[in-house]
Amino acid sequence: MQYLIYLLVYPIIWVISILPFRLLYLFSDLVYFFVYRVIRYRKKTVRENLALTLPHLSDQERLIIEKKFYHHMCDMFLEMIKTMSISKDEICKRFIFKNIEVYKELEKQGKSIAVICSHYASYEWIISMNYYSDFIGYGIYKQLKNPYFDKLVHRIRSRFNAKLITTKQTIPTIIENNKNKVLSLYGFASDQSPRASSAFHWTKFMGIEVPVHTGAEMLSKRYDMNLVYLNTKKVKRGYYEATLELLSDHPKEVPNYDLTDQYLKLLEKQIYEAPEYYLWTHKRWKYKRDSI
Repeated sequence: MQYLIYLLVYPIIWVISILPFRLLYLFSDLVYFFVYRVIRYRKKTVRENLALTLPHLSDQERLIIEKKFYHHMCDMFLEMIKTMSISKDEICKRFIFKNIEVYKELEKQGKSIAVICSHYASYEWIISMNYYSDFIGYGIYKQLKNPYFDKLVHRIRSRFNAKLITTKQTIPTIIENNKNKVLSLYGFASDQSPRASSAFHWTKFMGIEVPVHTGAEMLSKRYDMNLVYLNTKKVKRGYYEATLELLSDHPKEVPNYDLTDQYLKLLEKQIYEAPEYYLWTHKRWKYKRDSI
């Protein structure tokens, strides 16, 4: 059944991927209508998240953000599909790293690098960073249930010199690379919610005390990796700019969880500046300190 679903859906995905951007975004407007108006995809979750984290705004202001978010989400989903066929020149024109020299200087230190990012703006096209890296790039991801689509994702990422590893594969991969002295770049999307029972650290995010992922910080400390924050902004439809900010090149010397808290503060600033580009459909605030 999974293979049948793949066979039925893949031709549609392929056709979407070869659409010119102008047609892609016209199609995105149509998708928005069905997702937002007809299907009402996770609208309750989005409204609850916006009301919880942006209580200083009026209902009307949050509604405007809500609609902009759904437009952006549909764009980003189709941009993800577009990744199947997009050229190197095109993606490098549409996703610009403003200060890639920060990263290149860190490479000269001869240590692996952990890049911590979030589900903000375009987290799909971040993989183009591998074009600028001399290190082997690894993206940590959640494995898809359908093995055929999972293989498709791997095939797409390989176009950008990226390797995908699951959360369970992360530590063994780092250990093996350290053992063989393979300098690597690891990408961590660290803004989603861990299970409350397995969380090592709680802190305030958007004014709400929640459990947070600390893996990027802890692994950077354990394996002496430079830790960098990737700040992505949406310039206009289909165009993004990313800025790299060094959190620490000696993470072992920083008190535990300070780097994670610093990362979340930087992300908060991004969200407050343009909340419509954050992924509000996820149940980020499912666990709150007063609900445990």
